[in-house]
Amino acid sequence: MISHSWQITGRFGLDALQWVPGAVPVPAAGEVRLKVRAVSINYRDLLMVRGHYNPRQPLPLVPGSDCVGVVDAVGEGVDPSQLGRRVCVAFNPGWREGPIPPSATRTTLGGPVRGVFAEHVVVSAQAIVTPPEHWTDAECATLPCAGVTAWRAVVVEGRVRPGQTLLTLGTGGVSLYALQLGKLIGARVCITSSSHDKLARAAALGADHGICYTDDPRWGRTAAAWAGQGVHTVVELGGAGTLQQSLRAVRTGGTVALIGVLAGVKSELALTSVLMRHVRVQGIFVGSVDDLSDLCAALRQAPEVRPVLDRTFPLTELPEALQWMADGRHFGKVALEVR
Repeated sequence: MISHSWQITGRFGLDALQWVPGAVPVPAAGEVRLKVRAVSINYRDLLMVRGHYNPRQPLPLVPGSDCVGVVDAVGEGVDPSQLGRRVCVAFNPGWREGPIPPSATRTTLGGPVRGVFAEHVVVSAQAIVTPPEHWTDAECATLPCAGVTAWRAVVVEGRVRPGQTLLTLGTGGVSLYALQLGKLIGARVCITSSSHDKLARAAALGADHGICYTDDPRWGRTAAAWAGQGVHTVVELGGAGTLQQSLRAVRTGGTVALIGVLAGVKSELALTSVLMRHVRVQGIFVGSVDDLSDLCAALRQAPEVRPVLDRTFPLTELPEALQWMADGRHFGKVALEVR
């Protein structure tokens, strides 16, 4: 039987992606094989395909970090009752629980480890988690990266509490998950965008305040004034280009959860804004298998919360889906289904 996978082959670039046929993989001891139902794409996937994330990444590589599928084979030592189970795969199978291990950057799906943009994938049996049963496959495929990243930023590291204030940047998948989790906790949430239309859509999801950063270049101070004495937690997705404004938005003793690099990776920064106000700048590298399990458990208890899907493509149209993301046309997550 033939199984296809998307591969970055001899060079990087969207035009270098190839839909490659191969043998169906066989799970080794302690592993399971999934018949993939849906995947979702992240900005990291786009950077990986273009060669910007790690130009020294050995090729060929199957990219992709997010998937949901059904267990259709198990390796030695794995309980056969797992067969037929619909599961998500944690982005970092090597990070099972607790604090992030030093080896975390070496065990992530879609680079350096073989990813999930394929019809079949083989993964550790200890890295799979049952998603909310009432969610669609495309919705479930958004959980391991965007969902867990927002969970880690808002709940685990941000420690957001009812009545506190949260600022989240942009209207991509992580930011909208952060908005929804913040409202689920009972926080007041401010969100930014370059589009008034997207801000209106975020308000419909529960955002208490929206700031169009193209109209307001001092949006950090505006967010701080909205919160009173600054926001408790900032979900910082822009990176170098937005960090200074995020530091202006956060209150004394608050947290900036540093996640994305959409606006660059290098910047001059006045450290006094961190030191003198006891601001905690916390890096977020998605999360652990336990974080994915905890997120799914929380969402089962909140059936009103569903991820925001912008558009769903067939898996065979991955280059088109990545270009859609690159153009910034999306609101929420972009998913692909195996049809």
